[in-house]
Amino acid sequence: MPDDPLRLSRRTALRTAALTAGAATVLSTVLTGCDDEPDRPGTRGAEEGLGGTSQPAPSTDPAVVAALTTAAVQIAQLAMRYSNVGLAFPAARAQLSPGVRLHAAHLAKLKEVSGAEPPQPGKLPALPKTASAAVADLATREQKLAITHAVAAAKLSGTPARLLAMVAASESQLAATLTKKKQAAQ
Repeated sequence: MPDDPLRLSRRTALRTAALTAGAATVLSTVLTGCDDEPDRPGTRGAEEGLGGTSQPAPSTDPAVVAALTTAAVQIAQLAMRYSNVGLAFPAARAQLSPGVRLHAAHLAKLKEVSGAEPPQPGKLPALPKTASAAVADLATREQKLAITHAVAAAKLSGTPARLLAMVAASESQLAATLTKKKQAAQ
């Protein structure tokens, strides 16, 4: 019947929907890219290299400063915890040194981006009695902070979000590394 509208099969409709969604995703990725400065082509890293001299100005947004300051305090507490474990269990120092270095670098970058000096962290809970328990405690704390910082990153955008996401990824990797070394020691 010539007056009947064309009927699409379910397979054709699903293919069309999938292709349209895929094309929209690719197009939006191509159009937006990862450029924080839409008025300039490319990104700062591509133009200036990794060691470029131009640094972003510290944020003045109270929500960003609060999120980054909170993260800095949490990382400072964790860095103090690493130091205390290293002092109490000297045999674990080599295992803890990557975490100490990474947390110092993260803390410096958080201070730079937030433009605020975080308050001194408060008193820490007592350490576990054995080195393996102390390392396991650090791994647990790393994993909890990784989740906390990933959630905080999702609430921000731009440089602060990328920074917190990078910190969260690093903490997750440290937790996995500490856990693997603990399992290998047993």
